[in-house]
Amino acid sequence: MKKNRPLILLALILLQLVFHSCRTVPVSGRRQVALLPESMLVNMSLTSYNDFMASHKLSTDPVQTEMIKNVGQRIAGAVENYLRDQGLESRIADFHWEFNLIEEDVINAWAMPGGKIVFYTGILPVTKTEAGAAVVMGHEIAHVVARHGNERMSQQLLVQTGGLALSVALQERPEETRNMFLAAYGLGSTVGVILPYSRAHEREADRLGLIFMAMAGYDPAEAVTFWERMEQLSGGASPPEFLSTHPSSAARIRDMKDFLPEAMKYYRPYGSP
Repeated sequence: MKKNRPLILLALILLQLVFHSCRTVPVSGRRQVALLPESMLVNMSLTSYNDFMASHKLSTDPVQTEMIKNVGQRIAGAVENYLRDQGLESRIADFHWEFNLIEEDVINAWAMPGGKIVFYTGILPVTKTEAGAAVVMGHEIAHVVARHGNERMSQQLLVQTGGLALSVALQERPEETRNMFLAAYGLGSTVGVILPYSRAHEREADRLGLIFMAMAGYDPAEAVTFWERMEQLSGGASPPEFLSTHPSSAARIRDMKDFLPEAMKYYRPYGSP
């Protein structure tokens, strides 16, 4: 029994740490473990994000570029208003939204902490319309607002480092911690090489994404047709990169249809009173 005391003590400390680090995801109400200050993760992300932007070409199409920026700002603004009304504005206190369109024939989009969101021109033929782009934008903004990356990194810190503080982990295990950070945010060793979120996170991002686009005045029903187009693209061949990081099945589209009634409660066509 005495031999096990250190392990029992460690388990109790970790349980206490987890209990006091529980947060609630806006809208969904799901409880999550987020051990890390979001401000620290935002700062950690800037180097990787800036390196990516310096090594990739922005789209030279002013119409498409402006459309992506407008969609992002419109949805982010609606979400900010909602969080402010709910007294939850602290959740995005360290955010500085950026929406960029990269000139690359890749069917992909991704987000980093602090509101850094990147689309590739290759996904635009699939989104087709501004509302279609809002489906993807809402989903990516949902991942960031729900702090899915923080949650995954917190879980990995607990498992791999026994609950070390992030500052200690960075000092004692810098390479391991950096790789943990990149993986937690769905990024491989090269930013933009996406690793899959969990099924629970993807489903939550789908649900919140529909609600967020509806808050911004985009018809959430567009999400079903967008994902049907994405499904058609896979057609037995290697799926598009964006699709390969998301569950792809009839069950997923059924989920989207199930989420629609809730999302429609938030929907008012843009410009309506």
